[in-house]
Amino acid sequence: MEREPKKGLPRIVDAAFNSVAGLKAALVNEAAFRQECVLMLILVPASFWVGQTAVERSLLVGSCLLVLITELMNSAVEAVVDRVSLEHHILSGRAKDLGSAAVLLSLILMGVIWVLIGAQNFLGSARPA
Repeated sequence: MEREPKKGLPRIVDAAFNSVAGLKAALVNEAAFRQECVLMLILVPASFWVGQTAVERSLLVGSCLLVLITELMNSAVEAVVDRVSLEHHILSGRAKDLGSAAVLLSLILMGVIWVLIGAQNFLGSARPA
């Protein structure tokens, strides 16, 4: 007999608990996620110093969050692949490599955003008009 799915506020509360459980699992089991969280503990506060406008600060913080989101998705792909089989398979390797590439691209994007905004706000004022 199937249970009727929860609706409304109970569903939202369950979803919130599941999300917190996912964040805890990532912190406990994923070294890369922990390292990126430490980096974000530095960069997010720094974004309020580097960025001069709300848009700049949003881009700086948003790029940091995008890295964490991408890492979570990569970890989810890896967990599913490992759950299916620990045996080496070309498609399993490809799935893991694609997830890793997504994390790399999100890190590159974050770096580009930080360099461009930082250069504009710290070096831009030194240039003659």
